[in-house]
Amino acid sequence: MSFNDGAQLDPSQVEDRRGGGMGRGTKIGGGIGGGIVVLLLALFGINPNILGDLTGGGSPPPAVESGTGAGGVQECQTGADADKRLDCRITGTVNSLNAFWPDYLAQYNVKYSRPGTVIFDQATNTGCGPATTAVGPFYCPADVKAYFDPGFFDELVTRFGSSGGPLAQEYVVAHEFGHHIQNILGNLDRAQQDPQGPQSGGVRVELQADCYAGLWVRHATTQTDASGKPFLDPLTEQDLQDALSAASAVGDDRIQKAATGRVSPESWTHGSSQQRQKWFYQGYSTGDINKCDTFGVATP
Repeated sequence: MSFNDGAQLDPSQVEDRRGGGMGRGTKIGGGIGGGIVVLLLALFGINPNILGDLTGGGSPPPAVESGTGAGGVQECQTGADADKRLDCRITGTVNSLNAFWPDYLAQYNVKYSRPGTVIFDQATNTGCGPATTAVGPFYCPADVKAYFDPGFFDELVTRFGSSGGPLAQEYVVAHEFGHHIQNILGNLDRAQQDPQGPQSGGVRVELQADCYAGLWVRHATTQTDASGKPFLDPLTEQDLQDALSAASAVGDDRIQKAATGRVSPESWTHGSSQQRQKWFYQGYSTGDINKCDTFGVATP
């Protein structure tokens, strides 16, 4: 979805660590071991060990600047900026998500605590350990922050064949915020208890985050900035197809097939392309968090 040009963004909700390498991040002790981070949270469904084996596909992304500019995300002031620059689009999506979830969860007497959001490039330290670009977008429950390297969004198109449309990118951000909602509701750690396989807790956790992303999309165009202007323009059919394209692109089966020529469901951690599209659409079509119970069905 494109942003309303006149919407006012709040860049204070995003920490920009670009240009500083590992030293810019602050590692918080404890947390989850690196192997579990990769298994549970990393790369939005992609095994970083196979990144180098994947070849190009899909069409080029639209012309959106991903650079920092002199002031980084502090230059992200309006919806027009979000339509021109990827870092501003991430910022605007974060603003919309932080506007949506408090009131929605309040219906269920659940208090929303705003997560941190970090934009980085190449590498950074996190409460879950060091992270590099190869890890992709992820949510770290140890420091309650979502991490995004804008370079991943080019990979999503050129290596994984996703659409480069705006909602494909916004969906990625909403998915990671979905993990934060799971953290609040107490479901996130269920992935560690049963991490692999098509019926596993790991897959169910990821599919539920997809459903929560779809739920936000259903309500996104009604979220407003501090002055009451909507952040986003009305949803189009092309927007929806862009999001479904991104969900399909990061399915375990599609990635395994591209990397190795075969599919191994016993090692899935995030679900198939069909499952990811199904649960995203479930959230979008119902707008109901109760319909996102991936743990309550025999086959997710």
